[in-house]
Amino acid sequence: MGFAEKFVASLQSSNLRDDAFHHDLDAIAAAALAGDLGSLLCRVKYADGTINKLFEGNSGNLAQLLRIWTAAVTEKGKARRWVKINSERDIFTAHALYKRVAHASLAHWLDGHCKDCNGTGVSLRSLRGCVTCSGSGQADVVCAGGFERERIKDMVSELHSMLASHQWRANSILR
Repeated sequence: MGFAEKFVASLQSSNLRDDAFHHDLDAIAAAALAGDLGSLLCRVKYADGTINKLFEGNSGNLAQLLRIWTAAVTEKGKARRWVKINSERDIFTAHALYKRVAHASLAHWLDGHCKDCNGTGVSLRSLRGCVTCSGSGQADVVCAGGFERERIKDMVSELHSMLASHQWRANSILR
């Protein structure tokens, strides 16, 4: 059982006991102890609005994640010099780009499944491989320009690696 499954299972714990027979909350505790942005990523992706409890999602976590992620993308964009700053207009252009990339990358990371096959990779109409996603189940990043699309893909990759790193640290705490 992977960390995401343990985390979701511990969200449905029926009691708060922690003894030799009850380990339901260990995954939540490990996620909290592992710290950093990964804990918030884990809460937003797996805990807020779980499949069985869509009405109990915490939109505050998503808003906080969006603010933090926009700031992180802005810092990464400045460090990687996505936009050459020569005038005040370039500053506004750069910040608009950072915001669009942050919003699009987070949205794609949270729900990047192909809409035609619902992420299964199999077309529901023909029961064969989905033509839209080529059977991968992942939707392509939709964006007007190639430059922005590459930045969005880069930031989605960053989010995946941040969550994987967090899950690795949380799993090491669980052991």
